[in-house]
Amino acid sequence: MIRRTVTAALVAAGVGLALTPMTATSADISRAKILASTCFTCHGTDGHSPGSIPSIYGFPAEIMIATMKGFKDGTRAATVMNRHAKGYTDEEIELLANYLSQIKR
Repeated sequence: MIRRTVTAALVAAGVGLALTPMTATSADISRAKILASTCFTCHGTDGHSPGSIPSIYGFPAEIMIATMKGFKDGTRAATVMNRHAKGYTDEEIELLANYLSQIKR
């Protein structure tokens, strides 16, 4: 009986922690890092492009946000970035921009 009560209490505590909303913490950074990993396929490791595709590391977040939103809404011309940008929410664009802006040049 005691074992069931302890188990139920631990399960309830675990569910409570899992449902607790997170603020801008390491979880957001990890999410941004995962999102950015798809960018690195074309833009180079950690955004350092070795070729003709622009590097994206170290840009001020505001510029990256404006650029990505321009790609997303079609006001900025692109070959493929307009299609990529449409796949991100505004929140994800902000997470990406903030993450990329923190990568040192």
